[in-house]
Amino acid sequence: MTTERRPTRLHHTAYVTRDLEKTRAFYEDLIGLPLVATWCESDELFGKVRTYCHCFFGLEDGSALAFFQFANQEDQNLFGPEMPSSPFHHIALNVDRATLERVQKKLADAGYEPPKTYVLEHGYCQSLYVVDPNGMTLELTCDAQEAISDDLVREREKKARSELARWLAGDHTSNNTFR
Repeated sequence: MTTERRPTRLHHTAYVTRDLEKTRAFYEDLIGLPLVATWCESDELFGKVRTYCHCFFGLEDGSALAFFQFANQEDQNLFGPEMPSSPFHHIALNVDRATLERVQKKLADAGYEPPKTYVLEHGYCQSLYVVDPNGMTLELTCDAQEAISDDLVREREKKARSELARWLAGDHTSNNTFR
């Protein structure tokens, strides 16, 4: 048994935005993540002083989603590549059923309609997907209670490597028993 510890939690994940106010309104007003810190800074980055604002939107465990906006458009273009259009590149946040439904209603009331928002039933969880003002996909996911039982979690962890090996070897049979 190893005595090494894993990281304890996500501190933050950061992205560049072109419009911090639209980003703030989306994450704070619609999604319900409070703005917990704003840091306005100038640092020497890659051989040049660059000025930016860095906003953190808090999660219950103390972690955060963070967004940067650079003061200089040249810096913004250097550090702010367009968000990928693939829904497979996204942020996923765990929520309870009431939060999922509340946010879904707030998004609908704010005019977010398909394809900017949609729900997928995965069986082991239900996910609400929405495209934020930066073109990034945010997933709010609510786990099915039977999918997060201690026994099932331990079983999935125990089989994780063998299931990956099976799939990589060409056996693409679904192991999602919830569908």
